[in-house]
Amino acid sequence: MATASFSHIGSDDRVGRTAAASESQSFDISPELRESIQVLVIDDDRTLREGCASMLQMSRYNASFVGRGDEALELLKRRRFDIVLCDLYMSGVPGMTLLRGALATDKDTLVIMMTGNPTVSSSIEALRAGAWDYLPKPFSATHLDLLLGRAAHAVIAARDTREMQRSLIADVSNSEKVLLLGAAPSFQRAVELARRVAQTDASVMITGESGTGKEVIAQFIHKHSRRASRKLVPINCAALPEPLLESEMFGHRKGAFTGADRDKPGLLETANGGTLFLDELTEMSHPIQAKLLRVLQDGVVRRVGSEQQDAVVDVRFVCATNKNPEEAVRNGVLREDLFYRLRVVPIRLPALRERVEDIPVLAKHFLSHYWSRHRRRNEAMPTLKPETLEFLRTLPWRGNVRELQNVIEHVAVLAEPGRQLAPDDIALYDDVSPATSDGGMPTGMLDGAYHLAKDRLVTYFEKEYLSRLVSRAGGNMSKAARLASIDRTTLYRLMEKHSVHREESGEAIS
Repeated sequence: MATASFSHIGSDDRVGRTAAASESQSFDISPELRESIQVLVIDDDRTLREGCASMLQMSRYNASFVGRGDEALELLKRRRFDIVLCDLYMSGVPGMTLLRGALATDKDTLVIMMTGNPTVSSSIEALRAGAWDYLPKPFSATHLDLLLGRAAHAVIAARDTREMQRSLIADVSNSEKVLLLGAAPSFQRAVELARRVAQTDASVMITGESGTGKEVIAQFIHKHSRRASRKLVPINCAALPEPLLESEMFGHRKGAFTGADRDKPGLLETANGGTLFLDELTEMSHPIQAKLLRVLQDGVVRRVGSEQQDAVVDVRFVCATNKNPEEAVRNGVLREDLFYRLRVVPIRLPALRERVEDIPVLAKHFLSHYWSRHRRRNEAMPTLKPETLEFLRTLPWRGNVRELQNVIEHVAVLAEPGRQLAPDDIALYDDVSPATSDGGMPTGMLDGAYHLAKDRLVTYFEKEYLSRLVSRAGGNMSKAARLASIDRTTLYRLMEKHSVHREESGEAIS
């Protein structure tokens, strides 16, 4: 035969030679560790089973083989397997049923789906259901050995870190409410999806406006994953020019470019066994996207300036973008094949204006956090008045949670100890004004209890009225008082209450 594809195997010796040749390129796993890894192959094609058997025996895996779906389900109930290779289109019991059965028996089992009719939809469906990877037929012994090597590395890493992971999850559970603070339904849906996908190795694409907390969600996914004891390596694709980004991500060989005075491993190799977080994915150039796709498909890394395979890595990918990834694909900015590989599970984070009920809780948390960071222990922390919390709810927060965090940190640095903070104590940028609804009224102004809503509306009216009044009077307080039909004392008192600042004859008026 011209190729060693398992669907066309004519000789076990040929498979053995192919497997032996590929072993030098496989992961460095000792024979003893390979023998400890339980592998189950489920396929109704006898030729394929025999071909797999030769290769697995040569590679020293502890392997079992089943040709019927019902027998496989019974075996999965009785025995634990580290890796399961399962045909997607089985007669009798569908492959998706076997996939779910394997994961229901043991969620740590890595399931690789094999299919002779690979499609984007079927592959994504399998990955979303919990498959670790998929393997198109026909495939070579080299391809199978390489994929099994990646899976075996993941199994061994999980064994080594299971106890450590339990302690890490216990630590995270104590701080989870801090990391992911909020009760808004839209936010909780995103958190729950992140929690469910964390235990798998599926690629995740997080979308949302800048400042919504995409990196925090990525950290949450990593800390709740099987890779929690390994590194979470972030890369900001927008922060580096193309040549530097390629070198940082893939590494380089000595002499690859000016200044490359030594071999340097890239961040993909640094993240081996852990998670790689690709921030601002749509800013990545097409050549780097093509090179990254190779890593996603085969786990093979080739450094800049190298003409050979430099490393084989096992990395879980989590990416984020503040742009619409589907639109980026339509506009040719993002490769479609890379998009489908990375967006197995999409998670959208809502903007802060879509979860205004969380603003008071977040503001109180940030005030406590930054007060303890910036102030002495004996200084009493100030509090936010109810009307101040309601005022915060009316703001547009174009910078989302990050903007709220910065505003409250500013308050914590300057506020007097023990003081009750009023809306006037909240320092805002000049271009920040309350978000308005279609009727011109600030969003959320009429929400909540009657008296609170009334106070908010009166405060908003007085401040807007005074600003426009003094502007119309050209800063002349006597004229402003006459236009408003009130005395100057009342006008000054209202302006001081709402921190409206104007000048009259060069004298600061407040």
